[in-house]
Amino acid sequence: MTINQLSIFLENKKGTMLQVFQLLKQANVQLIATTIADTVDYGILRILCDEPSRAYQVLKEGGIAVALSDVFAIELDNKVGRAADAISLFASEGISISYLYSFIIGGKGILIFRTDNADKAREIIILNNMKFVAESDLSALL
Repeated sequence: MTINQLSIFLENKKGTMLQVFQLLKQANVQLIATTIADTVDYGILRILCDEPSRAYQVLKEGGIAVALSDVFAIELDNKVGRAADAISLFASEGISISYLYSFIIGGKGILIFRTDNADKAREIIILNNMKFVAESDLSALL
C-alpha cells in the first residue's frame, strides 16, 4: 500500500540538484515526480522514479546523502476537490499529514503523502475503498 520515495539532502548551492539529476540520467532512471522543500542553507529533494532501489544505490555510490522511505500513494479522480475530500478523511480521524504532493499521470490524480500514524492511515484507506497505488502502477502509467 506504500511506495518507495527517495529523499535527498541537498546543500543550497549551485549545481547540487543538477548532480543528482545527472547521476539518475546516466543510470537511465525515469523520474515520475519530484518536489523540493528548501530553507536558506539546504533542501530536501523528494523523488518518485521507476526503479527506486537502483536509484538509491546510484546516488549513494555518487556520494549523495539519500534515504529510501515509504510513502502513501492514492489515486484520485482528476476532479476539483478530490484531494480535499481525501485529506478530510484523515483529518477527521486525527491523523496529521507530515507532507504531501500530487501530480497527474495517465489522466489520474496521484496524491503522495506521509502521516504521523501509518497504521491508522492504512485502515482509513481500506475502510473508505480508496485506491492505493503500487510502484508498478506508476511505471505502467508512464
